[in-house]
Amino acid sequence: MAIGNLHLLEFIENSPLAQDLTPPDCEVLEKIMDIRRISAGDTVIREGETDHTLYVVAEGQVKVTEEAPKGDRLVLHILKPGDLCGEMGFVDGAPHSATLIAEQDTTLLSLERAAFESLIGEHPHVVYHVMRSIVRMGHVVLKRMNLHHLEMNNYITQSRGLY
Repeated sequence: MAIGNLHLLEFIENSPLAQDLTPPDCEVLEKIMDIRRISAGDTVIREGETDHTLYVVAEGQVKVTEEAPKGDRLVLHILKPGDLCGEMGFVDGAPHSATLIAEQDTTLLSLERAAFESLIGEHPHVVYHVMRSIVRMGHVVLKRMNLHHLEMNNYITQSRGLY
């Protein structure tokens, strides 16, 4: 299956999910992943809803938004190719904390939790390494958020001579 000029397997091999996977491991993932095409302006995930799907942005961009006062949407972040979304709902089934909207025509790879869990018996190492990659990506996001929090705190308190 192809995404633009890129085949699904090639994208999986170059995605953050495959950091610790071998080519045969990526072929295992290819069998359970799907492609979802989203038009610009369409919603991928709605804040407050529950979904058990992990998405990897393959092409395009996705706005991470939150409802602001007066019904406006506040853009928190822009997801680009290679970024994950929906990982917390995928891992623990919790309702989503933000709404994700395609900023342009976007192609996503999707991985359903039930299909992924079906690999536990025959391919536990694939499950382990993919989960490890999800945690690693979550750690990157957390570090970025901590840095932004520190910068905002420094700005508000006008400390550290930066402002």
